[in-house]
Amino acid sequence: MARDGDDLETAIRRAIDGKTKPVGALGRIEDLAAAIARARRTVAPRIEGCSLTIFAADHGVAAEGVSAYPQAVTRQMVGNFLAGGAAATVIAASLGVPVRVVDAGVAGTPIEDPRLVSRRIGPGTASFLRGPAMTGAERDRALEEGGMLGGQPVGDVAAFGEMGIGNTSSATLLAHRLTGLDIGELIGPGTGLDDVGLARKAAVLARASARVPGKLSADEALAEFGGFEIAMMAGAMIGAARVGKLVLVDGFIATSAALVAAALDPAVRGAMIFAHVSAEPGHARVLAWMGADPLLSLDMRLGEGTGALLAWPLVKAASAMLCDMASFESAGVSGRQ
Repeated sequence: MARDGDDLETAIRRAIDGKTKPVGALGRIEDLAAAIARARRTVAPRIEGCSLTIFAADHGVAAEGVSAYPQAVTRQMVGNFLAGGAAATVIAASLGVPVRVVDAGVAGTPIEDPRLVSRRIGPGTASFLRGPAMTGAERDRALEEGGMLGGQPVGDVAAFGEMGIGNTSSATLLAHRLTGLDIGELIGPGTGLDDVGLARKAAVLARASARVPGKLSADEALAEFGGFEIAMMAGAMIGAARVGKLVLVDGFIATSAALVAAALDPAVRGAMIFAHVSAEPGHARVLAWMGADPLLSLDMRLGEGTGALLAWPLVKAASAMLCDMASFESAGVSGRQ
């Protein structure tokens, strides 16, 4: 039953505390259950399914040597996703989670594969070191396409992943310009840069940020420094939340998309469940800035939606606790004296 304001909060707390357990005994599962109930506006939020959508795109800034891997890996990994051989697809299969792979803008010619969802905006972004990563029209189209994909009715929970060589650089600049956190606090090795590569990446990002002085709105920052996959993911988060889905936010790149999504539509923030804190240095700082308390800490830094998938069983369990666990009253169990 949906309620408003304090009435809903009171009802959620009463429902959780009334279960057959000592108050607080399920720890953070109780906090998660409360967040789910709050987002769904009911004390019995039945959660029946999760889906993963992986957005893939390339970044022009990869030509500046900001990644340990060549840009061709983006396209190669799309093939790996489609074949079921990537970490995300293997984990998803083990959990019974369906996966969609979306070409948001992979470099080269369009990929011809019936298993692939093609929403490509172009063959990768421009280098944001030399000008905007994308035009306003490209940004708007990416957000729109993502919104339509996110709103499609596949499960009650939407998990999103990404693939794109160079996208930690894009995520770093988006986080820097939207939070005000220093680039030095946010920058990390991404796919595994050594110290020399990390210094080069830091220099490129500092120069790129200096190219556009002054405060930027979320849509301006997205056009200047974003990636097609990040823009499409932000749109998908908005689209999913607007149709009542919970949004499982993955790692550093996904959290940068969540920053954009929440800035463009603040109501989306209440639908977000932050799955984990990654080993990428900037992730914990952005999560703290957002006031987010991630569920897991597994020293992961892969992306692809892997962390979001691993949090899905916790979301399902928290929902089941609220919906199916007996209360002291219904079970005829004596409560605390």
